[in-house]
Amino acid sequence: MATPISRRTLLAAGTGAAAGLSLPGVAAAHADDRATTRVRFTLNAQVLDGGEQVTSITLDTARLGPIDPAGLTTGTFSVHAKATSPIPVPAGEYDLDRTVTAVRLDRRGDIVLELSHAEGQTGGGTLGYVASRGRNVMLDLDYTLTQHAPITLRNHRSITIDTFVQNPRLSSPEVDAFTSHISASGMKYRLYSPTGSPSSRRGGRPLIVWLHGGGEGASLPDGYYDNETTLRANRGALGFATPQAQRIFGGAYVLAPQSTSAWMQDGPRFAPLIHEIISDVIRGNRIDRDRIYVAGCSNGGYMSMKMTTVYPTLFAASVPVCGVVTSFPPGGAPLIPDSELARISTPSWLVASRDDTTVDPQANTAHAHDVIPGSLMTLYDHVVRDGHQFAGHWSWIYVARNDPSIDGTHIWQWMAAQHRH
Repeated sequence: MATPISRRTLLAAGTGAAAGLSLPGVAAAHADDRATTRVRFTLNAQVLDGGEQVTSITLDTARLGPIDPAGLTTGTFSVHAKATSPIPVPAGEYDLDRTVTAVRLDRRGDIVLELSHAEGQTGGGTLGYVASRGRNVMLDLDYTLTQHAPITLRNHRSITIDTFVQNPRLSSPEVDAFTSHISASGMKYRLYSPTGSPSSRRGGRPLIVWLHGGGEGASLPDGYYDNETTLRANRGALGFATPQAQRIFGGAYVLAPQSTSAWMQDGPRFAPLIHEIISDVIRGNRIDRDRIYVAGCSNGGYMSMKMTTVYPTLFAASVPVCGVVTSFPPGGAPLIPDSELARISTPSWLVASRDDTTVDPQANTAHAHDVIPGSLMTLYDHVVRDGHQFAGHWSWIYVARNDPSIDGTHIWQWMAAQHRH
């Protein structure tokens, strides 16, 4: 295996420093203030339906003393963001000012700068898409803060920060809740472990396996294999780790393996590697073997179905989203022939959108639904969330939000009710 690229979500500490400022009306810092004018800051990120964005910045200012919030405005600091790709191909890179929409103190007394962010908004993303590779990559983020007005403490002293130092770690609590692992065969994966007491009388927890899309695999020709984009590119895996999902499943492990390429490139080879990881998780945790579920989008939608053909008795339910069964690209043999689809015995609920221009929903999702015995299907007209219309291929957004329903039963509740027989 090629040596992975050495990269950081954020540049090493010491980058993003702004020079000391000389502000009108601000006296020189007292000798006992000198150690307090160097402040670290952390980029806080959130995974939106369309991918992860930096949504706020926390300045480590509590140690400066009690800050008077009345003296903080959106003009106190300005923020500049520069993002570069670890692969030397332009991939959503940017170099621009971020808009500060609000300033507040958190419970610790640290200053938090809220940043403008929204679906489809450029300049805040943590990922870039390298079209020539068909892959998302983590961008190297370099933020520069500039102070334009002094910080007033409650004792009426004023503080001017001489140096801002960027924390090398990105704070994204939902992502950080997943631990990082590598299987014996070298495949990377992330794992969410539930909290609290199991609801099952036998004490076993369900296990949900999320298989990512093609854009979240590795790019080994570049030595890039991050175990990050599987969680940051969309809410596919994260959705199952939310409090809502955890209540529905009674506390579930959520497993997100990362392919070394794309699942569709060699599904038969990847199937046993995924099975190996599932077996490792079962051995290391109290898993209810009758409640193992598989779901995935696009490439992962294909792989979800492929797993149920290779291991027909392993899963209690399967949720393939905008998956592929025909040849891709067109002209070759089908990825999953009808003879295999017809033998799938795992309860399956397929999801896609009719306006998907990446994977033909009729030739793939609708066709698979017609062939897989007893399968369910939800076909949307468009992919719209909170008023924002996404590309039709992004129907995984609905599964990540427990939106699909049939006769009043939503997809997570349906999954949770399935047990292997």
